[in-house]
Amino acid sequence: MRLILPLPGNEAFAAQLAKSGGFELGKLETRHFPDGESYVRLLSDVAGRSVDLVCSLARPDPGFLRLIFAADAARDLGATEVTLVAPYLAYMRQDRRFAPGEAVTSRPFARLISSSFDRLVTVDPHLHRYPSLAELYAIPARTLHAAPLLAEWIAAEIPHPLIVGPDEESGQWVEAVAARVGAPSVLLRKIRRGDRKVEIEVPDLAKWRDRRPVLIDDIASSGRTLIEAARQLRHQGLPRPVCVVVHGLFAGDAFADLTQISERIVSTDSVLHTSNAIKLAPILATALQAFQAGRPGSSPAAGDRSGEPGQGN
Repeated sequence: MRLILPLPGNEAFAAQLAKSGGFELGKLETRHFPDGESYVRLLSDVAGRSVDLVCSLARPDPGFLRLIFAADAARDLGATEVTLVAPYLAYMRQDRRFAPGEAVTSRPFARLISSSFDRLVTVDPHLHRYPSLAELYAIPARTLHAAPLLAEWIAAEIPHPLIVGPDEESGQWVEAVAARVGAPSVLLRKIRRGDRKVEIEVPDLAKWRDRRPVLIDDIASSGRTLIEAARQLRHQGLPRPVCVVVHGLFAGDAFADLTQISERIVSTDSVLHTSNAIKLAPILATALQAFQAGRPGSSPAAGDRSGEPGQGN
């Protein structure tokens, strides 16, 4: 039986994962010494077992060393395999050198993870210039996709939806979700002027004014894309949109600002937030069960499909 070990802040998600997969839920202890250094102790016996460390990597810097120390301790104490289950995978943004002297942080981050774990499982990483995680990670990296879960939630909760992508890069998302929901869809066009300034061009949507727009995106960080898209939809006379995102980071006032112009905001629980309404534990548990059984398709190459939704913007 696999052993699930949550890093601090991931206890609830890990409990759902263990329950969904029929795995054992273990414990570890972390604290800081008076000088600020991290202390990590595994409270569960890992010898001879497959160990899954659960850690959403949103805002990773403060706790990253604890994660690496826990992985090293598990291996040193006899774990047969150490897997990182990261519902959200950080450091995918800086995938090139945009200005002279910049660190391309996605590469060293991937090297650190690859040197500490045997396998990585994540959901919809923010791939942009990399066609797949195999371009970055030296370990098997399995990518799971949340589009079917988003479509299921929309079909159950939103009558007469219009699926809207805030930019061209969300096209795969919109197409996949709209097909599953059986709803029409449109794509907007984004022009980025900076980290917190975007412009959105919207086609004529007059014929869809009787439908509830549902804005779909993989990540909401500053929230500017969704906020500007919502404003433009309102300018065309459409109802207040429902926003559905996979990874709700919502930095600063992003959530408050988006709430003012949206009917509802929903996210998966890849990042702990009050908007969480879509659970990822079941699909992650299925992937871990496949590893355990050695079933076909459990290899990371089979799961890391760069052509599926979530691989764009």
